Amino acid sequence: MIEDIQAAIPLGFLLSFMIGPVFFVLLETSATKGFRAGVSLDFGVIIADIVFLTIAYFSSFQLLENLSNEPGLFVFGGMILLVYGIFLFVKKAKKRANVKATKGTYLGLFAKGFILNFINIGVLAFWLGLIIVVGPSLDNEPKRMFVFFGTVILVYFATDLLKIILAKQLKRYLTQERIVLIKKGLGIVLIICGIVLIIKGFIPRDKFDIKNEIEKIEKL
Repeated sequence: MIEDIQAAIPLGFLLSFMIGPVFFVLLETSATKGFRAGVSLDFGVIIADIVFLTIAYFSSFQLLENLSNEPGLFVFGGMILLVYGIFLFVKKAKKRANVKATKGTYLGLFAKGFILNFINIGVLAFWLGLIIVVGPSLDNEPKRMFVFFGTVILVYFATDLLKIILAKQLKRYLTQERIVLIKKGLGIVLIICGIVLIIKGFIPRDKFDIKNEIEKIEKL
């Protein structure tokens, strides 16, 4: 379990810096309306992610069951990450419009965060690909999956809290050029992960079984 938590921490941090509309709305809301408003908006975003994650898990359950017998399905998850990474890398930067923080109650901000994230179907595709990729390494065990993705969400939220606190400073330093570099960097990471997984799908499972290799070393 500890290994699963350690593996989930960097992923949660990375996801918090996926540049998109929600990222800028969160900074704008936090900078202009304060900490509580930012947290309310972020709660909505996180709940939408949990809903998508739940949908992705149950919709991919049969795939996860088959993955132990069909390693080639790694290619499917790898292709999702590869395509998503290429999209981030080659997408041309658009001039960022000035996003105004919506006036209203904390409940209204919560709803806004939920809707902003939920209408992005790419989020569902991302979680689906991630589950297919990570599931086999967790032996498709529900408890381990819960611990791993629960940690991802918690780290994601904790990093968002830091962004909310530092919203004014982050907003000042996030120039158009830096945003492009961040997107390209994230794209490269996803492309590499996708390629590795695609290659893994074509390698015989027994040659890629790390546990077996560790056991062999311990017997020496």
